[in-house]
Amino acid sequence: MRTRNRATTQRQGFAPIVAMATSAVLLVASCTSTAPPNEPAPTEGLESYLEQDVGWAGCSDSATNTMDEELFDNPELQCATIEVPVDYDKPDGNIAKIALLRIPASGEADGSLLINPGGPAGAGTSFVAANFSLWQDSPLAQRFDIVGFDPRGVGGSTPSLDCYSDEEYDAGDTPGFGAVYDIATAAQAAELADRCIEGSGSVENLINAGSVNVVRDMDVMREVLGDEKLSFLGYSYGSELGAMYAETYPDKIRALVVDGAVDPTLSPTEHRKSQYVAVQQRFDELAALCSESSDCVLGADPAQANDRLHEILEPLIETPAVSSDGREVTIWDAYLGINAGLYSEASWPTIISALGALDEGESDEMLALRDSFYGRTAAGEHTIDLDANIAVRCMDWPRVSPEEQTAAARELGEMAPMFALDELTGSNFRDECEAWPAPPSRDQPWVTPTSDLPETLVVATTGDPGTPYTGGVTLAETLGSSLLTVEGKQHGAYLVGGSDCVNDIVDAYLLDLETPPEGARCAL
Repeated sequence: MRTRNRATTQRQGFAPIVAMATSAVLLVASCTSTAPPNEPAPTEGLESYLEQDVGWAGCSDSATNTMDEELFDNPELQCATIEVPVDYDKPDGNIAKIALLRIPASGEADGSLLINPGGPAGAGTSFVAANFSLWQDSPLAQRFDIVGFDPRGVGGSTPSLDCYSDEEYDAGDTPGFGAVYDIATAAQAAELADRCIEGSGSVENLINAGSVNVVRDMDVMREVLGDEKLSFLGYSYGSELGAMYAETYPDKIRALVVDGAVDPTLSPTEHRKSQYVAVQQRFDELAALCSESSDCVLGADPAQANDRLHEILEPLIETPAVSSDGREVTIWDAYLGINAGLYSEASWPTIISALGALDEGESDEMLALRDSFYGRTAAGEHTIDLDANIAVRCMDWPRVSPEEQTAAARELGEMAPMFALDELTGSNFRDECEAWPAPPSRDQPWVTPTSDLPETLVVATTGDPGTPYTGGVTLAETLGSSLLTVEGKQHGAYLVGGSDCVNDIVDAYLLDLETPPEGARCAL
């Protein structure tokens, strides 16, 4: 969603390399090939990438938005970029650059801890910088370099994955997202694909954005950071990257923590349904909390809260609200804002207040929630990039037919009645990836049961609306991991949840590979 596009860099300065199998027809067949499960991806032709030096320097010149300008203005942070092939089947072709940010170990470093904060579209550089004080207080920072990375196309990594500008997101000139994207025609799906091809610089950049390539990038990072084996912390979508890395490179795992795990046994549609069931549960609990107040905007009876929510929001369909700075607040903005607030119980009073204000004709509070979903800065920059999210998912997820997408929207409205407005669930919908220029590059399921991994750790929160608890249980079973159950109602627990119990258990594992006993539990 940047207002300018950064072009792909032509590969220069390396000795000629024999390309692996390539296709003469870029539009159809140059999507990334997947290594067989539990079989390391080939490294032929990658020698110059694996042997590159990391030129760590200050971070002030690495920021791509005003939020990062402030976060990166810290002399204790170091930044760098490393090079990877845009297309691993053509290692002597165009290159991508992956942005890294680290907090150097305060003592003698035992290696690096590589971090992904989720998404797809989460910038690890910003995440590490934003939580600098928390890392400083962690015993991990004494023995490990804390390294956040921006996956290809995200944040400071180039080429960027762009479909729409920040101004277009502010104006609502983008596909709306409620239960599914409001794409109703083949022409709208084609327009989305064309916009993403143009904004990302080429078809090649776009179709190599999937998780299969991000996992291969992670192994290049491991090698150039000087780590014989990978230590990795992944939140939410980062659980997919960690699990896929473990399956692809089982002999290169030292430590793997995933917090907020995605269920590998569910199809994308099934996963979305599980999310919406959890979101509805959190909204029901919010309504019960609200009903304890005599002036609850959702009413005194929590059983009627969904209907009351619809009464408040439905007028936005025909007439968006207007904020004090002149921006419109649409039905899509309102639902994104509510979703953002439901991800942490601490934000529930903010949702209740925003709904009350909206009911009285004031939309600034709801707009602020919507802006938090996008990480929008005061300068209008959207630091959480849904363009990159779409691009990655279109290369990860199998396509569904219009009939399947429409049926899924209807079912989501039944399972999560807070979304049961015709605008969100009653139309005919199409897969947003329908016109994508290449098929998905990732298999489904994206990881299969394995028994040849070292000890790994899954952290799962019982009231997590983003990655429901059952997904953590299933991924732990799939990887043979230890499971830490966390009682709480938010998305993500380690470091960001404020629980000494969680932090101590995860620290003990990452530092000394000590896993918790069976049945271990903590609370937020």
